Amino acid sequence: MRLALAQFESAMGDVSANERAARDAIADAAAAGADCVALPELWDVGYFAFDAYPEAAESLDGARLARIADLAAAHDVAVLAGSVVEDLAASASAGFETPAESGYANTSVLFDATGERRLVYRKRHLFGYDSAEADRLVPGERLETADLGGFTVAATTCYDLRFPELYRALLDRGATLVLVPSAWPYPRVEHWRTLARARAVENQWYLGAVNGVGTQDGTTLLGRSTVYDPWGTPVATSDDESTVVYADVDPERVSEVRAEFPALADRRAGRDRG
Repeated sequence: MRLALAQFESAMGDVSANERAARDAIADAAAAGADCVALPELWDVGYFAFDAYPEAAESLDGARLARIADLAAAHDVAVLAGSVVEDLAASASAGFETPAESGYANTSVLFDATGERRLVYRKRHLFGYDSAEADRLVPGERLETADLGGFTVAATTCYDLRFPELYRALLDRGATLVLVPSAWPYPRVEHWRTLARARAVENQWYLGAVNGVGTQDGTTLLGRSTVYDPWGTPVATSDDESTVVYADVDPERVSEVRAEFPALADRRAGRDRG
């Protein structure tokens, strides 16, 4: 599978401009031979545009995600449209299972190359430090995976990287490739590198961490979107400019690493929980 991490700048509250940027990135990645494209966290509105969340929010079957699904099908490429602001009341009215009857969620949706919705992930750990996210959004509850290109794919979001138990739960669900849309800011560069790499090392899988760039409300995102292999080696990365990061990832490599160094077989989960 050729994985593409679409790193670009989201304009604060300008959903139309941000959708154009996402469409261009998907088209460019598909033209370069990508099989799966991942977008950054809250690419639709800009992470720090908290006051614009309600106006930007849509149902899971809303028009914006439908256009992304159509784009995936048109370009024959899977797309992690992650993440966007989801209107939970609208999704519930449309028949989707939601963590609350109202409010908003930070939600990633994976479409396959036919445009079919394959996975929905709502950010579980909401950031409260110097951020309104925890006050504005409802945390997710469900963990889903999807089979894609020989991988069992899962998604998490940004701040989730600080909570390794979430990734162990995904490991137990068979995940072999985890995509992490993010809006990670300066100055926490080493946290970004260390946490993403650790999640790959300890679970012996591929991890693609796709970040935004640019400045939003005085905070600058650090970019550095990176794909880590099951040894935790960065196989493709970037700086803090808009770009698309490409990496060829192989599901057989996950099996090989786990067989060569079978640390996961030595887990004593019950005792680890104390």
